[in-house]
Amino acid sequence: MDPTSRPAVVIDNGTGYTKMGFAGNVEPCFILPTVVASNESFLSQPKSSLKGSWAAQHNAGVAADMDFFIGDEALTKSRSSSTYNLRYPIEHGQVEDWDAMERYWQQCVFNYLRCDPEDHYFLLTESPLTPPESREYTGEILFETFNVPGLYIAVNSVLALAAGYTTSKCEMTGVVVDVGDGATRVVPVAEGYVIGSCIKTIPIAGKDVSLFIQQLMRERGENIPPEDSFDVARKVKELYCYTCSDIVKEFNKHDKEPGKYIKQWKGVKPKTGAPYTCDVGYERFLGPEVFFNPEIYSNDFTTSLPAVIDKCIQSAPIDTRRALYKNIVLSGGSTMFKDFGRRLQRDLKKIVDARVLANNARTGGEITSQPVEVNVVSHPVQKFAVWFGGSVLSSTPEFFASCRTKEEYEECGASICRTNPVFKGMY
Repeated sequence: MDPTSRPAVVIDNGTGYTKMGFAGNVEPCFILPTVVASNESFLSQPKSSLKGSWAAQHNAGVAADMDFFIGDEALTKSRSSSTYNLRYPIEHGQVEDWDAMERYWQQCVFNYLRCDPEDHYFLLTESPLTPPESREYTGEILFETFNVPGLYIAVNSVLALAAGYTTSKCEMTGVVVDVGDGATRVVPVAEGYVIGSCIKTIPIAGKDVSLFIQQLMRERGENIPPEDSFDVARKVKELYCYTCSDIVKEFNKHDKEPGKYIKQWKGVKPKTGAPYTCDVGYERFLGPEVFFNPEIYSNDFTTSLPAVIDKCIQSAPIDTRRALYKNIVLSGGSTMFKDFGRRLQRDLKKIVDARVLANNARTGGEITSQPVEVNVVSHPVQKFAVWFGGSVLSSTPEFFASCRTKEEYEECGASICRTNPVFKGMY
């Protein structure tokens, strides 16, 4: 059967979570933590214990090599057994451990999606400014190890814009604010092409919000087991955090009505099984506040997210700026805080309006600037916007014609994967 008649496999590998499924679906089939637990007991054994036949040593090595888990299974195994070591293949949006990444894809395809990779085209994602060598490694693994018939490596920001286009009828010109677990990027896109020179990166992301909440709860002296504190902070972030409009008013609200705003977290100690409870107070709104007032978390980076977005658009070509301000698309799990989009739009509008007023004052009122429309787009699928955009685009007929095929790879080598054309379905 022709692979183009089957739905493509769409895998979005993020720093924190991987989303995977088939083209044409609205939601990914699986969302798993991007982590691999491998059994390294064979490597740490003393040489004397490995004496014997070569075959016995080889079999022991192969058994250890096959003994690995991914996702939630990996986290469970590492807690219950000391022989499994956790490896995070992706850091800050870039693949750092290709061996672990190959194992991860192996489990994704055969154990979770349960499909034959030779029968499906594949769409994988990468972050902007990924070096071309990384695309070559990806192509080598997919074509050599998995023998896929076709591969397309898409920039995740373009896919997020396509998701907004599909759900909210936006243009393919806009700014993607991608706040993931390990990286925050502001990426301007014009007619489906990334404006590479204007990309801004912020060293504050979802993981930093979790660490800040963990720090706040620890300083307050909450009764949380140390080995469980980061997981509790992450779950508190996902369940209880929201974005406030005024931080001082929010402190006053919590002080006046603690019963209404302070939540209770109930957990079980992993080692003893004893239950424990802790209060969740100011961190509910202070967690997401690090994007708007980063100085409360770190002195290393003090520019707020709205200011970085404004700087990004101002550095773009002048004829695209109004279109970029009009279509700011949110993407990634850390944009899911309540009222995050509304706060971002308000703060950005203040910056833009202040600049317009300053320009009018500078000209003495002789030339008045047209007001700039600022619009931040929130849509129902922004948590997995990149995956959804990939699902939509790989369902279009143009997708298969744009993929790099196995034949092209065998003829030209891995360098064929360095470029992946923008195709008609994207705009």
